[in-house]
Amino acid sequence: MNHLRDKFRRFMVGRYGTDELNRFLSTLILVFVALHLVTRNPTFFWMELICLLLIYVRMFSRNTGRRFQENQTYLHTCFQAGERIRKFGGRLKEGRRFKIFKCPKCGQKLRIPRGHGKIQVHCRSCGHDFMGRS
Repeated sequence: MNHLRDKFRRFMVGRYGTDELNRFLSTLILVFVALHLVTRNPTFFWMELICLLLIYVRMFSRNTGRRFQENQTYLHTCFQAGERIRKFGGRLKEGRRFKIFKCPKCGQKLRIPRGHGKIQVHCRSCGHDFMGRS
């Protein structure tokens, strides 16, 4: 058994291996398998095969720089999506307590507490004053 393990280790020397993108593709395969079992749609079967092929191509690739760049792009996309979701959740939470105004002169966003009726809003960025209803 150790002989096979050593052979595989020698084979993998200089190859990329696995990373977060491959783990995501593995999870995606499981989702496609479940959808294929439930719907019996052959499209999901082909999606499984494509993802599996991508995993093997990325794992056994000797072009480690390109695979690293693909993984960095994936991680950056995940981070951006997470930030958008976090910001949207924050806006929903803030929306109950604050009214967001946009300065008509410079476009700066201004946050004013709700419940004060019609007020004069002062933009700290450009000094413009305008009326708004909180």
